[in-house]
Amino acid sequence: MFALSGLLMGSWASRIPALRDGLQISHSMLSFVLLCGGLGAVISYPLASRLMANFGGRRTTLYAGLGLSAVLPAIGLAPSVPLLMLAVLMLGVSGGCFGVGLNAVAARFEKAAGMSKMSRLHALGCVGSLGGALLGSFVAGMGIKPSMHFIAVALPVALLMWLSCQMLEADEGGEVIEKKAFALPSGPLAVLGILGFCGAMSENSIADWSGVYLKDHFNVSAGVAPLALSAFTVMMLVSRLMGDRLKEKHGARRLVSSGAVIAASGLFLAVFAPSAPLALAGFAFAGMGLSLLFPFIYSAAGREGPMATASVATVCNIGGLMGPPVIGTMADHLGIQVAIGFIGLLSVAIAFVSARANMLK
Repeated sequence: MFALSGLLMGSWASRIPALRDGLQISHSMLSFVLLCGGLGAVISYPLASRLMANFGGRRTTLYAGLGLSAVLPAIGLAPSVPLLMLAVLMLGVSGGCFGVGLNAVAARFEKAAGMSKMSRLHALGCVGSLGGALLGSFVAGMGIKPSMHFIAVALPVALLMWLSCQMLEADEGGEVIEKKAFALPSGPLAVLGILGFCGAMSENSIADWSGVYLKDHFNVSAGVAPLALSAFTVMMLVSRLMGDRLKEKHGARRLVSSGAVIAASGLFLAVFAPSAPLALAGFAFAGMGLSLLFPFIYSAAGREGPMATASVATVCNIGGLMGPPVIGTMADHLGIQVAIGFIGLLSVAIAFVSARANMLK
């Protein structure tokens, strides 16, 4: 399920430059399109709460996953900017519900296993994202329209989503979740929320804007632009495969803090790189540095129960919501190099805040 959701989201992110060019969208307008995805994720909490309470994590994951599969072709087929914004909004809603459901299931699985599993599960999400990004690069190079690309991906993924959910352990019943519109973390959970906010803003911005950065700053082809996301995802995958073992040896807090320093260094390398290959290397270092942030955040929150997971997820979604308009506005008024540099500063903030995250163990 992690891998399949990654495939859908990687496919969408890899074709953002093509969708922008097809509808002739400016940086500012693109930022508002992407803003709809973050807004959908933020407002998804009431629906996720109801689904979790009534059906439990497994069926919530299934219903939201099928929703993701249905929305992706709608994005490719959108004939105008308003309809594209509506489709991206629904992508955010279904993706937000999916994240809450799947991470709750994963946290329960990790707790039952009695050992760290979350990093490897999120690594499988990277496998899917990498597959989506590489596929997007390939089909873009062949001149295939996003609509045909998304339909070809969504149909088999929907079937695999259903089959995969049948193999998950059935819930004993709905989760007990407090019924309110938004859940904001407090106390020690608030520090996790701040880390998630900065991390989501960084990851979403890199996924959405790295390809645009290569295309606009280095004038690369449509087939090369998605490789920025591929480089980011490859190193994130490699790091997450080793993350659980490293956590047992060094602890989550130390790994998140040192990783944020690596991410900042990589993003500043991308900003000042004289060529596209060096910029790709910078995005690869960013992927390595940010790789363990979310697995360890959700693992720590999951130990406190589904409500804690949902509350941290809400703040993460707010960070993802703010990323597109901030980066788009900065790209239009200050240049896209400055916008990417701002993401590097977010990684510096993660390094400082993570030193105070006592729940990261």
